[in-house]
Amino acid sequence: MKITDIKQQVKRRDRYSIFIDGKYSFGLSQAGLFSSDIKIGLELNAGELEKLKAGSHIDKAIYRTLDLISRRPRSRWEINDYLKRKKYEDDEIVVILENLSGHGFIDDEDFARRWVENRRLLKQTSKRKLAMELKQKRIDDKIIKQVIAADETDEQAVLAELIAKKRRQTRYQNDQKLIAYLIRQGYNYGDIKQTLTPREPTS
Repeated sequence: MKITDIKQQVKRRDRYSIFIDGKYSFGLSQAGLFSSDIKIGLELNAGELEKLKAGSHIDKAIYRTLDLISRRPRSRWEINDYLKRKKYEDDEIVVILENLSGHGFIDDEDFARRWVENRRLLKQTSKRKLAMELKQKRIDDKIIKQVIAADETDEQAVLAELIAKKRRQTRYQNDQKLIAYLIRQGYNYGDIKQTLTPREPTS
């Protein structure tokens, strides 16, 4: 068996089709092709071809996962879950995750830090809720504590801003409804009461 052609794919310009004895056999990403010894004219036996096809299978999984990550950063658990849903075998998932980790595409500490930064930009969120969200992404407790501790946001100021915003809505003129909402957002009851009813200044 011989590799007779290598063609750039029309719809995916960063992927290449590999032809064996004039027929399409498998595809590879540009990175996968350049890191291999594949070239036109290369002779292969059955075992070598199967090994290349197995590598192509992993390469395609990495390609798909990178496309997923490009939309937004993902935790290691999220990527693992995605690959399981795509029916990849456990041993294949280990190889894929290690490849992505080795190239810096999976980093739970960086993911957690970015998650907190982005959530801070989008809405008034308590540190407790941020920690809960990261927990749902299966981020290690040690990383969560480090990232939350590094967040220098003034939680009381954020709470006051959120209360002022919600007070503009009719249904949150009622203190009990507002308090219930704020507790669901992870704020401490004592902090909520203090912010709703500021202490009188002492003389």
